[in-house]
This record gives sequence, structure tokens and C-alpha cells, in this order.
Amino acid sequence: EEKPTATLGRPGPRAWPGQPYPLGAPWDGAGVNFALFSEHASGVELCLFDANDPDREVARVPVKERTDQVWHVYVPEVGPGQRYGYRIHGPYEPARGHRFNPAKLLLDPYAKAIDGTTRWSDALFGYQVGHPDADLSRDDRDSAGSIPKRVVIDPAFAWGEDRPLRIPWNETIISEVHVKGFTARHPDVPQERRGTYAGLTCPVVLDYLRSLGITAVELLPVHHFVTDKHLVERGLTNYWGYNSIGFFAPDVRYAASGGCGGPVTEFKGMVKLLHAAGIEVILDVVYNHTGEGNHLGPTVCLRGIDNASYYRLVADNPRYYMDYTGCGNTLNMTHPRALQLVTDSLRYWALEMHVDGFRFDLASALARELHEVDRLGAFFDI
Repeated sequence: EEKPTATLGRPGPRAWPGQPYPLGAPWDGAGVNFALFSEHASGVELCLFDANDPDREVARVPVKERTDQVWHVYVPEVGPGQRYGYRIHGPYEPARGHRFNPAKLLLDPYAKAIDGTTRWSDALFGYQVGHPDADLSRDDRDSAGSIPKRVVIDPAFAWGEDRPLRIPWNETIISEVHVKGFTARHPDVPQERRGTYAGLTCPVVLDYLRSLGITAVELLPVHHFVTDKHLVERGLTNYWGYNSIGFFAPDVRYAASGGCGGPVTEFKGMVKLLHAAGIEVILDVVYNHTGEGNHLGPTVCLRGIDNASYYRLVADNPRYYMDYTGCGNTLNMTHPRALQLVTDSLRYWALEMHVDGFRFDLASALARELHEVDRLGAFFDI
């Protein structure tokens, strides 16, 4: 029986049980299946936002179905361009490793596009900033106005005859490229395309790369990333991008095309034209940690979805994180769902975005099973 969903004071969208796989929010032409893993949550709410005002929450859909620790719901008549996020219920007990807080809107780790960037405020933190008990306190302010929204996309793209180039290693010459820096400083790139994926497809850029004799560009991180609060307060930015928070989404700041899903289409177009020029695309990927930092960091994604599953915590004091990365946290590659997150991301970029390979930032952190680096570990094996 179909029943109305609980919303923000108005009739909400219809909701069906949906499926636990695939994770994320794929559109099938008639609606969207939303699926999110959380082992320790007690409840999940899907939040939908206005197309013209991304900070205005228009409906809240309770996600009641749970299969193998995946919460799922199908919402018909929702499609590309829909902005959304999650609120996750569960215990806020940092001393036990749990940091659930439904006041904090959370990013879907499997979303393919992100609309906007983080606007820093104290509401982004799950605890009361300045409280004498620090992160042991709980902050109940709504963070929706400070966090970018995930966006449902239409994955269709005319790839034509594009195929992996598979240039032999002994013929491979790689040039490391920062999408923004390289295209912003090239004098012949049109102003409106400087600093963007589209800038890398300009004929003058392709000719220049070919004149160097290179066969591949290794793009410095293009996964959506967070610029740390302390940098923003000093008027600085995280230029290099080694602070990922979206392992499936090309960063919107490098896109010339606005609108929902525009960065995805633009990135695909860049790959297609680079391939046509005989140049492979390799991504510098950062899976060893996320931009949520240490126990005093913000709650924007994995920390609020299932902190104890996604992060390596100190065994005898799970309030704190194992910091093998020097960035405050380490992704928990001993947990099958964290391992799946990374491998699903790699598979997506290879099969759907047509990239040719990867350079793993701090790969040793991904190979830690107990404490030491294990060359026969699950990550390398998979």
C-alpha cells in the first residue's frame, strides 16, 4: 500500500520501497532510487531541495526500507537536477565512535554531482564550538544552509567511438597538470574557459601538449574537495585539492558550464577530446582520508553517515581517529563497505568517465590492515 510521506508541512512525493543496489541516486527515466549504507543508524531521512533555491528544503522522505545495512527508497517523478541530502538518526556518543546528528545535512558519498561549495559556519560541526566539553557536546543547529547539495544527473553522453588508448608503458610520457592552474595561465585559452576542464580541450592546449611529446596528462585531484576553515579565514584556499569529500563528483569549481550536472558532461567532453588527440587521462586520487578532519572537524558526510564504519578509530578510545595520513583521519579499509566505496569510485571513473588510470596519493595508508603496510592487503588484492 502506498502511503503519504512525512514532509515539511505539505504533501510530499510518493515513495516506494526501492532497491539496495546500486548505492547512490541513479535516475531510470521515471524516478530515482536512493540507496545509502549505514550500519549503525537508527533512522534515515531523504531531504529534497528547491530547484530555484538550493537552500530551501521542500520535502523530507523517511527511508524505511533496510536491506543488508543499506537504506533505500524509490521516488517516482524525480529526475536530473534534483538537489538532495540526508539526515541520519542514531546515537551521538563520540566516546563509542558514533557521531550521528540529524540536525546536520549530509552529502551522499555516491553522488555524481555537487552543487556549490561549503560555506563555513559553526553549524557545520556536530558539536558546540567553544564548549568546554568540545566534541562531547552536541550542536542542534541546522547545517543545510552551509553545505552544498548533491544533484541527480542524467548520465547520457555521446561517446561515439571513444575507447581506452592503452599506450604501452615503454612509450608513455606523463605530464602532471593542475586543471585550473594550467589553463588559467595559458595566454591563448579564452577567458571564459580558463581554469576549467573545457580549457584543456582548446586546440592551442592540445597542440602544446602534443608538441611536448607527452602521451598522458595526470590531473591533480579533481574529486570535489573541501577548503579547510582555517585557510578560508586567512583568505587562502586549498589549491592542490588533496582534501576530497566526493569520490564520484568532478569538482564544480573547475567547470565552465554551470547548472546541475554540467561539470560531469564537461569532464566527459574533456576526456573524449584528449583521447582524440592521442592523450590519455590519469587521475591523482585521494582515498586515504577525507576533508572531515579529526575529531574536531565538521560533520558533512561519512562522519555523520556511519563514523565507526568508514573511519579508522583508536581501538581503546574510539573518540579519536587513527591518523596515518597526517590529515586528521584515515579511511577504514578494513571495513568492506569502505573498501567498496573506493573500488566503486574507481570503477565509475574508468567505465563511465573513460579515464585511463590512477595515481594513488599515500597508497600505503590504503594498504594498512592492522597497523603495518601489507602489500598483500585487501585493497591491492581487489
